[in-house]
Amino acid sequence: MSKKYILAFVIIIAVALGIGVWALSFSPTYSPPQSNNSTQHTDPDWTFPPESGPATPLPDFRPVVDKVMPSVVSVTTEMVVSSFFGQSTEYVAGSGILIDDKGYIVTNNHVVEDAQSIYVELADGRTFPANIVGTDTLSDLAVIKIDAVNLTYTYWGDSSLLSVGDWVLAIGNALGGGIIATQGIISRLNVSVNVDGNTLYGLIQTTAAINPGNSGGPLVNMSGDVIGITSVKIVASEVEGMGFAISSDEAEPIILDLIRYGRVTYPWLGVGLYTVDPSLAAALNLSVDRGALIVEVVANSPADTAGLREDDIIIRFGGQEVSDITDLVRAIRASEIGKEVEIVFFRDEDIKTTSARLVERPTP
Repeated sequence: MSKKYILAFVIIIAVALGIGVWALSFSPTYSPPQSNNSTQHTDPDWTFPPESGPATPLPDFRPVVDKVMPSVVSVTTEMVVSSFFGQSTEYVAGSGILIDDKGYIVTNNHVVEDAQSIYVELADGRTFPANIVGTDTLSDLAVIKIDAVNLTYTYWGDSSLLSVGDWVLAIGNALGGGIIATQGIISRLNVSVNVDGNTLYGLIQTTAAINPGNSGGPLVNMSGDVIGITSVKIVASEVEGMGFAISSDEAEPIILDLIRYGRVTYPWLGVGLYTVDPSLAAALNLSVDRGALIVEVVANSPADTAGLREDDIIIRFGGQEVSDITDLVRAIRASEIGKEVEIVFFRDEDIKTTSARLVERPTP
Protein backbone atom coordinates (compact mmCIF):
# COMPACT_ATOMS: atom_id res chain seq x y z
CA MET A 1 0.00 0.00 0.00
CA SER A 2 1.39 3.44 -0.96
CA LYS A 3 2.23 6.10 1.56
CA LYS A 4 -0.55 8.29 0.15
CA TYR A 5 -3.22 5.64 0.87
CA ILE A 6 -1.80 4.91 4.35
CA LEU A 7 -1.88 8.62 5.25
CA ALA A 8 -5.48 8.96 4.01
CA PHE A 9 -6.54 5.93 6.08
CA VAL A 10 -4.95 7.31 9.25
CA ILE A 11 -6.65 10.67 8.75
CA ILE A 12 -10.07 9.00 8.30
CA ILE A 13 -9.60 6.96 11.53
CA ALA A 14 -8.46 10.04 13.46
CA VAL A 15 -11.38 12.10 12.24
CA ALA A 16 -13.80 9.30 13.10
CA LEU A 17 -12.36 9.00 16.60
CA GLY A 18 -12.43 12.73 17.10
CA ILE A 19 -16.04 12.96 16.07
CA GLY A 20 -16.89 10.07 18.42
CA VAL A 21 -15.12 11.69 21.35
CA TRP A 22 -16.74 15.03 20.59
CA ALA A 23 -20.18 13.41 20.39
CA LEU A 24 -19.62 11.55 23.66
CA SER A 25 -18.37 14.68 25.41
CA PHE A 26 -21.27 16.88 24.44
CA SER A 27 -24.26 14.47 24.39
CA PRO A 28 -26.78 15.13 27.22
CA THR A 29 -26.54 12.85 30.30
CA TYR A 30 -29.42 10.27 30.64
CA SER A 31 -31.49 10.32 33.79
CA PRO A 32 -34.55 8.15 34.59
CA PRO A 33 -37.94 9.82 34.56
CA GLN A 34 -38.83 11.36 37.89
CA SER A 35 -42.20 10.98 39.56
CA ASN A 36 -43.97 14.22 40.21
CA ASN A 37 -44.26 13.13 43.86
CA SER A 38 -40.70 11.83 44.35
CA THR A 39 -39.87 14.44 47.02
CA GLN A 40 -43.30 15.42 48.13
CA HIS A 41 -43.37 13.09 51.17
CA THR A 42 -39.70 12.86 52.05
CA ASP A 43 -38.18 14.29 55.22
CA PRO A 44 -34.36 14.49 55.44
CA ASP A 45 -34.56 14.97 59.23
CA TRP A 46 -36.75 11.89 59.94
CA THR A 47 -35.70 9.43 62.66
CA PHE A 48 -37.48 6.61 64.50
CA PRO A 49 -39.71 7.97 67.28
CA PRO A 50 -38.21 7.59 70.76
CA GLU A 51 -39.43 4.78 72.97
CA SER A 52 -42.25 5.73 75.32
CA GLY A 53 -40.41 4.12 78.22
CA PRO A 54 -38.44 1.04 79.21
CA ALA A 55 -39.66 -2.26 77.83
CA THR A 56 -42.05 -4.15 80.11
CA PRO A 57 -40.25 -7.20 81.50
CA LEU A 58 -41.80 -10.65 81.32
CA PRO A 59 -43.84 -11.54 84.39
CA ASP A 60 -42.43 -13.82 87.07
CA PHE A 61 -44.29 -17.12 86.67
CA ARG A 62 -42.68 -18.84 89.65
CA PRO A 63 -45.23 -17.70 92.28
CA VAL A 64 -48.06 -18.92 90.03
CA VAL A 65 -46.42 -22.31 89.50
CA ASP A 66 -45.71 -22.69 93.23
CA LYS A 67 -49.34 -21.88 94.01
CA VAL A 68 -51.05 -24.06 91.41
CA MET A 69 -48.74 -27.04 90.87
CA PRO A 70 -49.68 -28.87 94.13
CA SER A 71 -53.34 -29.01 93.04
CA VAL A 72 -52.69 -30.42 89.55
CA VAL A 73 -52.91 -34.20 89.28
CA SER A 74 -51.88 -36.85 86.80
CA VAL A 75 -54.76 -39.04 85.66
CA THR A 76 -54.08 -42.51 84.30
CA THR A 77 -56.93 -44.56 82.86
CA GLU A 78 -56.91 -48.28 82.18
CA MET A 79 -58.89 -49.38 79.16
CA VAL A 80 -59.56 -52.72 77.56
CA VAL A 81 -59.08 -52.51 73.81
CA SER A 82 -60.38 -55.14 71.39
CA SER A 83 -58.59 -55.88 68.13
CA PHE A 84 -58.16 -58.64 65.57
CA PHE A 85 -55.65 -60.29 67.92
CA GLY A 86 -58.00 -60.21 70.93
CA GLN A 87 -58.25 -57.91 73.94
CA SER A 88 -55.42 -55.93 75.46
CA THR A 89 -55.05 -53.37 78.23
CA GLU A 90 -54.13 -49.83 77.31
CA TYR A 91 -53.11 -47.02 79.64
CA VAL A 92 -53.87 -43.40 78.74
CA ALA A 93 -52.41 -40.33 80.46
CA GLY A 94 -54.32 -37.16 81.22
CA SER A 95 -54.53 -34.38 83.77
CA GLY A 96 -56.94 -32.94 86.31
CA ILE A 97 -57.30 -30.15 88.84
CA LEU A 98 -58.44 -30.41 92.46
CA ILE A 99 -61.22 -27.87 93.04
CA ASP A 100 -61.85 -28.47 96.76
CA ASP A 101 -60.43 -30.33 99.78
CA LYS A 102 -63.03 -33.10 99.53
CA GLY A 103 -61.30 -34.74 96.57
CA TYR A 104 -63.37 -33.50 93.63
CA ILE A 105 -61.25 -33.28 90.47
CA VAL A 106 -62.23 -31.69 87.15
CA THR A 107 -60.89 -33.27 83.96
CA ASN A 108 -62.02 -33.92 80.38
CA ASN A 109 -64.68 -36.43 79.47
CA HIS A 110 -62.43 -37.87 76.76
CA VAL A 111 -59.76 -38.58 79.41
CA VAL A 112 -61.98 -40.92 81.45
CA GLU A 113 -64.47 -42.08 78.84
CA ASP A 114 -64.70 -45.91 78.62
CA ALA A 115 -62.15 -46.31 81.43
CA GLN A 116 -62.15 -49.61 83.29
CA SER A 117 -60.25 -48.03 86.17
CA ILE A 118 -58.83 -44.59 86.97
CA TYR A 119 -55.79 -43.70 89.08
CA VAL A 120 -54.78 -40.26 90.26
CA GLU A 121 -51.28 -39.27 91.31
CA LEU A 122 -50.92 -36.15 93.45
CA ALA A 123 -48.03 -33.72 93.32
CA ASP A 124 -46.67 -35.21 96.59
CA GLY A 125 -46.44 -38.66 94.98
CA ARG A 126 -49.47 -40.25 96.60
CA THR A 127 -51.62 -42.38 94.29
CA PHE A 128 -55.33 -43.07 94.70
CA PRO A 129 -58.03 -44.87 92.75
CA ALA A 130 -60.71 -42.48 91.50
CA ASN A 131 -64.42 -42.86 90.90
CA ILE A 132 -66.44 -41.08 88.23
CA VAL A 133 -68.89 -38.57 89.69
CA GLY A 134 -70.34 -37.53 86.35
CA THR A 135 -69.41 -37.00 82.70
CA ASP A 136 -70.74 -34.81 79.91
CA THR A 137 -69.97 -35.57 76.29
CA LEU A 138 -71.31 -32.30 74.86
CA SER A 139 -68.97 -30.11 76.92
CA ASP A 140 -66.14 -32.69 77.15
CA LEU A 141 -66.06 -32.24 80.93
CA ALA A 142 -65.99 -34.80 83.73
CA VAL A 143 -65.69 -34.82 87.50
CA ILE A 144 -63.93 -37.64 89.35
CA LYS A 145 -63.30 -38.06 93.08
CA ILE A 146 -60.63 -39.54 95.31
CA ASP A 147 -60.81 -40.44 98.98
CA ALA A 148 -57.89 -38.52 100.45
CA VAL A 149 -57.03 -35.91 103.08
CA ASN A 150 -54.68 -32.91 103.24
CA LEU A 151 -55.55 -31.88 99.70
CA THR A 152 -54.43 -28.63 98.12
CA TYR A 153 -56.90 -27.13 95.68
CA THR A 154 -57.00 -24.14 93.33
CA TYR A 155 -59.67 -21.45 93.27
CA TRP A 156 -62.12 -21.21 90.39
CA GLY A 157 -61.63 -18.00 88.42
CA ASP A 158 -63.80 -15.67 86.34
CA SER A 159 -63.03 -16.01 82.63
CA SER A 160 -65.26 -13.04 81.77
CA LEU A 161 -62.48 -10.77 83.07
CA LEU A 162 -59.96 -12.04 80.50
CA SER A 163 -58.63 -10.02 77.58
CA VAL A 164 -56.68 -10.99 74.49
CA GLY A 165 -52.99 -10.66 75.33
CA ASP A 166 -53.29 -11.71 78.99
CA TRP A 167 -50.56 -14.05 80.23
CA VAL A 168 -51.67 -17.57 81.16
CA LEU A 169 -50.08 -20.87 82.19
CA ALA A 170 -51.14 -24.35 81.09
CA ILE A 171 -50.17 -26.96 83.69
CA GLY A 172 -50.57 -30.68 83.19
CA ASN A 173 -49.18 -34.16 82.64
CA ALA A 174 -47.80 -33.45 79.16
CA LEU A 175 -46.92 -36.63 77.24
CA GLY A 176 -47.43 -38.60 80.46
CA GLY A 177 -44.02 -37.49 81.70
CA GLY A 178 -45.14 -35.65 84.83
CA ILE A 179 -46.62 -32.26 85.63
CA ILE A 180 -45.06 -29.37 83.71
CA ALA A 181 -46.00 -25.73 83.13
CA THR A 182 -46.00 -23.86 79.81
CA GLN A 183 -46.60 -20.14 79.37
CA GLY A 184 -48.43 -18.20 76.68
CA ILE A 185 -51.01 -15.53 76.08
CA ILE A 186 -54.70 -15.52 75.29
CA SER A 187 -55.13 -15.32 71.52
CA ARG A 188 -58.92 -15.31 71.20
CA LEU A 189 -62.01 -15.59 73.38
CA ASN A 190 -65.42 -17.23 72.87
CA VAL A 191 -64.16 -19.59 70.18
CA SER A 192 -66.19 -22.53 68.84
CA VAL A 193 -64.38 -25.64 67.61
CA ASN A 194 -65.88 -28.78 66.08
CA VAL A 195 -64.33 -31.96 67.45
CA ASP A 196 -65.44 -35.26 65.93
CA GLY A 197 -68.86 -33.87 65.06
CA ASN A 198 -69.42 -32.19 68.44
CA THR A 199 -69.03 -28.42 68.74
CA LEU A 200 -67.41 -27.02 71.87
CA TYR A 201 -68.46 -23.47 72.74
CA GLY A 202 -66.95 -20.67 74.81
CA LEU A 203 -63.36 -21.80 74.30
CA ILE A 204 -60.23 -19.80 75.08
CA GLN A 205 -57.51 -19.98 72.43
CA THR A 206 -53.99 -19.76 73.82
CA THR A 207 -50.38 -19.92 72.63
CA ALA A 208 -49.39 -21.91 75.73
CA ALA A 209 -48.11 -25.28 74.54
CA ILE A 210 -50.73 -28.02 74.96
CA ASN A 211 -49.65 -31.60 74.30
CA PRO A 212 -51.21 -35.06 74.70
CA GLY A 213 -51.57 -35.64 78.42
CA ASN A 214 -52.36 -31.96 79.12
CA SER A 215 -56.06 -32.66 78.55
CA GLY A 216 -58.08 -31.93 81.66
CA GLY A 217 -55.42 -29.77 83.27
CA PRO A 218 -55.95 -26.15 84.22
CA LEU A 219 -55.31 -22.96 82.32
CA VAL A 220 -54.61 -20.35 85.01
CA ASN A 221 -54.21 -16.58 85.13
CA MET A 222 -51.40 -14.71 86.83
CA SER A 223 -53.28 -14.88 90.14
CA GLY A 224 -53.21 -18.66 89.96
CA ASP A 225 -56.99 -18.99 89.48
CA VAL A 226 -58.42 -21.56 87.08
CA ILE A 227 -59.85 -19.72 84.09
CA GLY A 228 -60.04 -22.74 81.75
CA ILE A 229 -59.72 -26.51 81.37
CA THR A 230 -57.37 -27.44 78.53
CA SER A 231 -59.16 -29.61 76.03
CA VAL A 232 -58.27 -29.31 72.35
CA LYS A 233 -55.24 -28.77 70.16
CA ILE A 234 -55.43 -28.34 66.40
CA VAL A 235 -52.79 -30.63 64.93
CA ALA A 236 -51.56 -29.96 61.38
CA SER A 237 -48.18 -29.54 59.73
CA GLU A 238 -48.89 -25.86 59.03
CA VAL A 239 -50.35 -25.03 62.46
CA GLU A 240 -48.44 -23.87 65.53
CA GLY A 241 -49.58 -22.57 68.89
CA MET A 242 -53.34 -23.19 68.59
CA GLY A 243 -54.46 -24.75 71.86
CA PHE A 244 -57.92 -24.37 73.38
CA ALA A 245 -59.39 -24.50 76.86
CA ILE A 246 -63.00 -24.62 78.03
CA SER A 247 -63.56 -21.30 79.79
CA SER A 248 -64.26 -21.39 83.52
CA ASP A 249 -67.55 -19.54 83.06
CA GLU A 250 -68.73 -22.07 80.47
CA ALA A 251 -67.60 -24.99 82.64
CA GLU A 252 -68.91 -23.83 86.02
CA PRO A 253 -72.64 -24.70 85.69
CA ILE A 254 -71.76 -28.02 84.09
CA ILE A 255 -69.41 -28.94 86.94
CA LEU A 256 -72.06 -27.95 89.49
CA ASP A 257 -74.62 -30.22 87.79
CA LEU A 258 -72.15 -33.11 87.62
CA ILE A 259 -71.32 -32.87 91.33
CA ARG A 260 -74.90 -32.30 92.46
CA TYR A 261 -76.78 -34.65 90.13
CA GLY A 262 -74.19 -36.79 88.35
CA ARG A 263 -75.28 -35.58 84.92
CA VAL A 264 -76.07 -32.46 82.93
CA THR A 265 -79.51 -31.70 81.54
CA TYR A 266 -79.74 -29.46 78.49
CA PRO A 267 -82.83 -27.65 77.21
CA TRP A 268 -83.77 -28.76 73.69
CA LEU A 269 -85.50 -26.98 70.82
CA GLY A 270 -85.18 -29.69 68.16
CA VAL A 271 -83.70 -27.98 65.12
CA GLY A 272 -80.75 -28.37 62.79
CA LEU A 273 -79.00 -25.07 62.13
CA TYR A 274 -76.66 -23.22 59.81
CA THR A 275 -75.12 -19.80 60.45
CA VAL A 276 -76.35 -16.97 58.20
CA ASP A 277 -73.64 -14.54 57.10
CA PRO A 278 -73.46 -12.01 54.25
CA SER A 279 -72.03 -14.59 51.84
CA LEU A 280 -74.82 -17.09 52.47
CA ALA A 281 -77.43 -14.32 52.37
CA ALA A 282 -76.21 -13.21 48.94
CA ALA A 283 -75.98 -16.75 47.59
CA LEU A 284 -79.50 -17.73 48.72
CA ASN A 285 -81.05 -14.26 48.32
CA LEU A 286 -82.08 -14.19 51.98
CA SER A 287 -83.89 -11.27 53.60
CA VAL A 288 -81.34 -10.96 56.42
CA ASP A 289 -77.56 -11.44 56.60
CA ARG A 290 -77.30 -12.71 60.18
CA GLY A 291 -79.02 -15.28 62.35
CA ALA A 292 -79.47 -19.06 62.55
CA LEU A 293 -81.01 -20.72 59.50
CA ILE A 294 -83.18 -23.75 60.29
CA VAL A 295 -82.23 -26.63 58.00
CA GLU A 296 -84.13 -29.35 59.89
CA VAL A 297 -87.07 -29.50 62.32
CA VAL A 298 -87.38 -32.68 64.37
CA ALA A 299 -90.90 -34.08 64.31
CA ASN A 300 -92.88 -33.52 67.53
CA SER A 301 -90.09 -31.35 68.96
CA PRO A 302 -90.70 -28.00 70.70
CA ALA A 303 -89.72 -26.27 67.44
CA ASP A 304 -92.25 -28.35 65.51
CA THR A 305 -94.98 -27.58 68.05
CA ALA A 306 -94.11 -23.86 67.88
CA GLY A 307 -94.67 -23.87 64.11
CA LEU A 308 -91.07 -23.32 63.04
CA ARG A 309 -90.14 -24.59 59.56
CA GLU A 310 -87.10 -25.25 57.47
CA ASP A 311 -85.63 -22.05 55.96
CA ASP A 312 -86.87 -19.89 58.84
CA ILE A 313 -84.08 -17.67 60.22
CA ILE A 314 -84.05 -17.14 63.99
CA ILE A 315 -82.77 -13.66 64.91
CA ARG A 316 -83.86 -13.45 68.56
CA PHE A 317 -84.37 -16.09 71.24
CA GLY A 318 -85.62 -15.49 74.76
CA GLY A 319 -84.69 -11.82 74.59
CA GLN A 320 -81.18 -12.53 73.27
CA GLU A 321 -79.98 -11.35 69.86
CA VAL A 322 -78.97 -14.23 67.57
CA SER A 323 -76.26 -13.51 65.01
CA ASP A 324 -75.07 -17.08 64.47
CA ILE A 325 -75.45 -20.68 65.66
CA THR A 326 -73.26 -20.07 68.71
CA ASP A 327 -75.56 -17.30 69.94
CA LEU A 328 -78.61 -19.52 69.60
CA VAL A 329 -77.06 -22.62 71.19
CA ARG A 330 -75.86 -20.63 74.18
CA ALA A 331 -79.25 -18.91 74.54
CA ILE A 332 -81.00 -22.30 74.48
CA ARG A 333 -78.61 -23.73 77.09
CA ALA A 334 -79.19 -20.71 79.31
CA SER A 335 -82.95 -21.32 79.22
CA GLU A 336 -85.07 -23.30 81.67
CA ILE A 337 -86.51 -26.68 80.83
CA GLY A 338 -90.31 -26.45 80.80
CA LYS A 339 -90.37 -22.69 80.43
CA GLU A 340 -91.74 -20.95 77.34
CA VAL A 341 -89.37 -18.68 75.44
CA GLU A 342 -90.18 -16.14 72.74
CA ILE A 343 -88.60 -16.70 69.33
CA VAL A 344 -88.37 -13.99 66.66
CA PHE A 345 -87.59 -15.18 63.14
CA PHE A 346 -87.70 -14.30 59.46
CA ARG A 347 -89.88 -16.31 57.11
CA ASP A 348 -89.11 -15.15 53.60
CA GLU A 349 -89.36 -11.34 53.96
CA ASP A 350 -91.69 -11.31 56.98
CA ILE A 351 -90.70 -11.05 60.64
CA LYS A 352 -92.73 -13.43 62.82
CA THR A 353 -92.89 -14.30 66.50
CA THR A 354 -93.70 -17.56 68.22
CA SER A 355 -92.97 -19.26 71.54
CA ALA A 356 -91.67 -22.71 72.42
CA ARG A 357 -91.68 -24.70 75.63
CA LEU A 358 -88.28 -26.33 75.83
CA VAL A 359 -87.87 -29.92 76.99
CA GLU A 360 -84.87 -31.92 78.19
CA ARG A 361 -82.49 -32.90 75.43
CA PRO A 362 -83.03 -36.56 74.48
CA THR A 363 -80.21 -38.97 75.22
CA PRO A 364 -78.07 -39.35 72.06
